[in-house]
Amino acid sequence: MITIIDYDTGNLRSVMNAFDRLGAGYRLSSSPAEIASAEKVLLPGVGEARTAMEKLRERGLAEVVRSLTQPVLGICLGMQLLCARSEERDTECLGIFDNTVRRLTVPAGMKVPHMGWNTVHALKSPLYAGVEEESYVYFVHSYAAEVNGDTIAVADYGVPFSASLGRGNFFGAQFHPEKSGAAGERILKNFLEL
Repeated sequence: MITIIDYDTGNLRSVMNAFDRLGAGYRLSSSPAEIASAEKVLLPGVGEARTAMEKLRERGLAEVVRSLTQPVLGICLGMQLLCARSEERDTECLGIFDNTVRRLTVPAGMKVPHMGWNTVHALKSPLYAGVEEESYVYFVHSYAAEVNGDTIAVADYGVPFSASLGRGNFFGAQFHPEKSGAAGERILKNFLEL
């Protein structure tokens, strides 16, 4: 069973709907003990980094997340929180990935936030088994993690950024797999099979 961390910053309904479509069992929890004992953990997130980190710390979940040894997937802001830092309100994050999350800097004529469908490439991870290069996925974000050794998928929006990160049992998707059609469904299935 998947435990979805409930810390008042996630778009939980779309994630729950995606797992319902896949027939996967899940529970919402903010209990450190339930999260620590989960088979798999999902860290969703919508909003801004500092407030989200404060909510994780208030609930005693920051250290719990850092200590997890089962597969963990952070989505959107959830992935950013797994990084070392965010420029968004100069926030220290969980430090699982070495990345710094920076405000998107795009050429004139391109809008921030980056909203809509975009392709991902340089796919490398069991998370992307069966997902074709240049598959379209759905993004909504103004900040993004730099490309580095933890990058397992890249997207370009004026500049390249980490569309996905992976290290050990931790994975992240800047995009929303739950809103990304067949490619997103395959990514979530792959996560369930890790």
